[in-house]
Amino acid sequence: MGTVGKKNKNDLSKVDRTKLYTFDDAFTVLETFAKAKFDETIEVAIRLGVDARKTDQMVRGACSLPNGTGRTVRVAVFAKAGKAEEALKAGADLVGAEDLAEKIQNGELNFDKAIATPDMMGIVGRLGKILGPRGMMPNPKLGTVTPDVAKAVVEQKTGKVEFRIDKAGIIHAPVGKRSFNTDSIKENIMTLLGAIKKAKPAASKGIYIKSMAISATMSPGVKIDVNSL
Repeated sequence: MGTVGKKNKNDLSKVDRTKLYTFDDAFTVLETFAKAKFDETIEVAIRLGVDARKTDQMVRGACSLPNGTGRTVRVAVFAKAGKAEEALKAGADLVGAEDLAEKIQNGELNFDKAIATPDMMGIVGRLGKILGPRGMMPNPKLGTVTPDVAKAVVEQKTGKVEFRIDKAGIIHAPVGKRSFNTDSIKENIMTLLGAIKKAKPAASKGIYIKSMAISATMSPGVKIDVNSL
């Protein structure tokens, strides 16, 4: 633990906690942080000017990042017959109907995202208590309940991210890996911000995107001046 502590202290000393950095400067600071032995995920934390306790100010959605997330995503699809074949051809890792539901009920959750054709929601609905708390429940608003399962599988595999405010009104989302270059991360962030702006609730007043910070899995956060984007 001592080594990790030293690394963290050293990284923290490189950041001015009171300063808002331009995106390019923030990324330059991030690059100076000690790297882990794995390709860390780059994440943004975006604070919104909404009251997360009010249902009419919920911010939720999904968008496909142009440069992907760099993550390997395992996808499960609830579908039958021809739609099941389409999902498999598109690269789905698990495909099934009642049999897939049974596996999940027995504790087999070796996937990251779930997709379903509309006619499967009767079966999927019974898994709400298992999938819901894990953020895996298929949802038409997020494009994960759809007749076009092939497209949905490809989107999830190539970098579709879902976002939702937490109780503090903050969205946490992955935007790439440390191995990505600055332009790829910036393009991903701009796409995410665009989707978040589109999801702005009518009840939200005043400044909508209040602040933003960028960090790697094992690093401190660096605050970004939202206006610089």
